[in-house]
Amino acid sequence: METLGFFDQVYEVVKLVPPGRVTSYGAIAAYLGSKGSARMVGWAMNQSHKMSYNIPAHRVVNRKGLLTGKAHFGGYDVMRQLLESEGIIIEGDQIINFGERFWDPAKELLP
Repeated sequence: METLGFFDQVYEVVKLVPPGRVTSYGAIAAYLGSKGSARMVGWAMNQSHKMSYNIPAHRVVNRKGLLTGKAHFGGYDVMRQLLESEGIIIEGDQIINFGERFWDPAKELLP
């Protein structure tokens, strides 16, 4: 992935998050060797909707399991609906059982 730009590296990781699982901006940044770049991952997710291929950006949440990116899905409840369609339970904007649903690329992917 080193030959890809940062946003493209982020997209490649996000495409690997399985349905029914979520990861965080910080976990992706750490996996890519840019531990302090969680905000950049968020910017990449904001731009992902403009891509010609599908990026499951709804599976990327903040480190506490909050749906902080929900405003970028074309409707206030779209992110929630996408996650719930994959079996994720949400109360308010919080993923219930976040720890059980969390997918850490550093543990799930080979270096």
